[in-house]
Amino acid sequence: MQFLRDSLVKLITETSTNLPPDVRQAMAWALKTEKPKTQSSLALNVIASNIDMAEEDEGPICQDTGMPTFFVKTPREYDQIALKEEIRQAIAEATRRGKLRPNSVDPITGKNSGDNLGPGVPIIHFEQWGEKDVDIRLILKGGGCENRNIQYSLPCTLDHLGRADRNLAGVRKCMLHSVWAAQGQGCSPGAIGVCIGGDRTAGYEHAKEQLLRTLDDVNPDPQLAALEKEIMDEANQVGVGTMGFGGKVSLIGCKITTMHRLPASFFVSVAYDCWAFRRLGVLLDASSGAIKQWLYRDPDRPVEKLAKEAGFPLTGREIILETPLTEEKVRSLKVGDVVLISGLIYTGRDEAHSYMMKKEPPIDLKGSVLYHCGPVALKQGEGWKITAAGPTTSIREEPYQADIIGRYGIRAVMGKGGMGKKTLDALQKYGAVYLNAIGGAAQYYARTITRVEGVSLMELGIPEAMWHLRVKDMMALVTMDANGNSLHALVEQETGKKLEAIGSKG
Repeated sequence: MQFLRDSLVKLITETSTNLPPDVRQAMAWALKTEKPKTQSSLALNVIASNIDMAEEDEGPICQDTGMPTFFVKTPREYDQIALKEEIRQAIAEATRRGKLRPNSVDPITGKNSGDNLGPGVPIIHFEQWGEKDVDIRLILKGGGCENRNIQYSLPCTLDHLGRADRNLAGVRKCMLHSVWAAQGQGCSPGAIGVCIGGDRTAGYEHAKEQLLRTLDDVNPDPQLAALEKEIMDEANQVGVGTMGFGGKVSLIGCKITTMHRLPASFFVSVAYDCWAFRRLGVLLDASSGAIKQWLYRDPDRPVEKLAKEAGFPLTGREIILETPLTEEKVRSLKVGDVVLISGLIYTGRDEAHSYMMKKEPPIDLKGSVLYHCGPVALKQGEGWKITAAGPTTSIREEPYQADIIGRYGIRAVMGKGGMGKKTLDALQKYGAVYLNAIGGAAQYYARTITRVEGVSLMELGIPEAMWHLRVKDMMALVTMDANGNSLHALVEQETGKKLEAIGSKG
């Protein structure tokens, strides 16, 4: 087993940094399909650049490397206990190298283990098979899209769709609702794995297993194949679009399976994955642990570039923001403006917000940009280097954000997916804006960071600490302004009407 550890580290690294060909093909289709010069088209161009940057630099595609989930098939009498330990050590090594963000948090103490290990982490599903090799497949699914998983118990009543009954028509409504409900919080365009039936636990597990299928395959069950195609067509008519900005592409994959159910239960379980669909696999020699074959991709085939040009194409209409921001400057911004931020900004997510509700922040936030981001950070001598720095889902901070804006004079909050009415009212009252960065674009945003000037609250762990970042031309869109306007509320309202019209046809 002399090559096993290296093979596993290579699998983890490639999964984190290099999207498989079927996902690249789907994103190329999205780029071609979306209407040019729209907000969704802009976001897709940034995403394409980010995908290319990650592969070139072998950096994480998205800063949220999620919950590592392995699906493993071993020959009879293979030592699964030893393999489990090798997987654990490979995860720790990949984390040390900065290919995974430390994401394993004790639910009682809130302490981050720092190495992505802990009770139940990583997740490993073992089964035996009749082949002589070891088949290992890995999915890295971030917390933002994991939070958009959903399970329906039929019959039920759905927003804009009415009653969903215990039949395929009801199942169809559930799947359409899941894509609509995710909006931009799951980093659309996304893909869904679906299990019809089963119990609550097995339903979710089998839904996630559907994400092991390639996006371009065809379901062997003709009825399910037809339903998959129908959902792909209809979900993209709803108009959620990239990042929830509105547009033609909301879904890049739909994969469905079934399980027998109990007479009393009819579950529809949906596993939502984002555009940063990180899934790869290998066949290993059972005796040496060496990689015999890559699954999903051919390593000898050159990786085709997605972006037409590197980075973000400037139009000359972008608004330059230099921190600290003034109230006058912020109140002049309106929904739809594209901004380029330069100067000192600060990160702050769940634990930092909770901290600031009880204690003064460790830095002066007056006039600042507060970035909802948990970066990947590597220690370099006495300093730090940020290697991945995309936004996290902002709605989690809705219980805190209005108070924190009012107390500390923050002028801009930046994240993804938008926020609710309480925050919108605070933006109007205090003179602040919400800036939507492009979810998952971790390499793109890391390149705008010129220096790490400090870090506070490191006791909360790398993702939750408050990082002091000097940035240059960090791009975002104004999606909630100081005049009470919200692109997110508008898109949700408009897509709800389209969902209702599409649902009535079924």
